[in-house]
Amino acid sequence: MTIELPRMRQQFAAQAVVEELLRHQSETPQRTAFGRFFGYSPLGDDSASWYLGAQGEIVVGAILDAMPPDWAVFHALPVGTKGADIDHLVIGPGGIFTINTKHHNGKAVWVAGRTLMVSGQKQQYIRNAEFEAKRVSKMLTERMPQLAPAQPVLALVNPKSLSIKKQPENVKVLTAGGLWRWLLARPTVMSADEVHELAAVFDDPGTWAMAALPPTENALEHFKALELEVRSARVRRTLWKLLGLAAVTVAAMLLGPPLITALFDTYAAAVVHQ
Repeated sequence: MTIELPRMRQQFAAQAVVEELLRHQSETPQRTAFGRFFGYSPLGDDSASWYLGAQGEIVVGAILDAMPPDWAVFHALPVGTKGADIDHLVIGPGGIFTINTKHHNGKAVWVAGRTLMVSGQKQQYIRNAEFEAKRVSKMLTERMPQLAPAQPVLALVNPKSLSIKKQPENVKVLTAGGLWRWLLARPTVMSADEVHELAAVFDDPGTWAMAALPPTENALEHFKALELEVRSARVRRTLWKLLGLAAVTVAAMLLGPPLITALFDTYAAAVVHQ
């Protein structure tokens, strides 16, 4: 009996990252009742970065899913043999685009040609984005050689700032908020028939590498449940901090000015170590 594999359009944004996150979380001890009461995060040390990455890809995925119907959008496409994936692949009248998402909430990003730095730390995002696009372009050359190569894009989610001294020669770097408009502003280079034909190629599971691990059942539902826990914990932590600050303020007023500094220092140390 032949088993029909799911079409690639069924992949949801951040699917590969979410599944990896859930695998890490499965090895993370459950919070105690004390931890839940005081709002300790349910995320393990190895899970936090995967969680942020998933959030970033979901933000960009929602933007791309709102593209007009003459565009086709794919997410979490498996490539290689080690579980690597292309975050998003978009095809439409304006061409073919591989989109790599990076979530750097509140961090400064600086770009000058092939150099990209996040909070002063150099990252290899430009090189990696180019590599992803080359993989797709090689695939296109074998199947539809008349098409132009894929264009690599780096979409940054919620950076504190994005300073581009010089755009990289081959990779478009922009914030997620500007992605939709930039894509629609691309000049027309593909016909509707070419977009349809290429979308069918990308939708075929046989076009892509087999996933390194079997898919996690109900992964999106598990992620949403985890996301709710994380948000609830954050609210609890905030409330406890506010209550602590209020208590310190009242105590300082009652006990007198000489104790204000000591009380605030004690409170600050408790917050830092929470």
